[in-house]
Amino acid sequence: MSKVCQYFFASHSPWTYLGHERFIEIARANGAQIEVRPFDLGKVFGVSGGLPLAKRAPQRQAYRLTELTRWSEFLGIPMNPQPKFFPVSGELANKMVVAARLTHGVDAALQLAGAIMRGLWAEDRNIGDEDTLALIAGGCELDGRALIKSAETASVQAEYDRNTEDATAASVFGSPWYVLDGESFWGQDRLDFLERALQK
Repeated sequence: MSKVCQYFFASHSPWTYLGHERFIEIARANGAQIEVRPFDLGKVFGVSGGLPLAKRAPQRQAYRLTELTRWSEFLGIPMNPQPKFFPVSGELANKMVVAARLTHGVDAALQLAGAIMRGLWAEDRNIGDEDTLALIAGGCELDGRALIKSAETASVQAEYDRNTEDATAASVFGSPWYVLDGESFWGQDRLDFLERALQK
């Protein structure tokens, strides 16, 4: 039986962007199924003590930019640490990923999530804008307008809410967050540990 790794993430997270493709490669190389779980990071922050970026101390904000640049260069992943359209709400983007999973499956959802993150962090695109999201989805050979419409349905909202509730129950407090056999791994810089756990 293949292992299942829960992937809790917010589409507007730079750290999720930096680890997204590598996580997928690690999971596939080790025969693990990915459970795609976009969630509301703002609500999780509200119950876990996290602060939105604008409310963090200046020294923390400055060091975050340093670390993003370091990791981008180290991983060879293009990134603008201060994109034009950030901060931005990731809610519609997250729910489109949920809709893509329900309609087209896990691989399509992962591809869309990656394209959305790349749009924000490497291409200076506004992922809070419906037209932009529709174009990004189209680039993944998905019907963006249909996904936006689906994202507004009760079934997608229910799954999104459930993901957020499950994240809170699992003591998630950041993005990305991976859960394997009840063990949590926070952040793309913990992917080596996740890989070793998958290989056990």
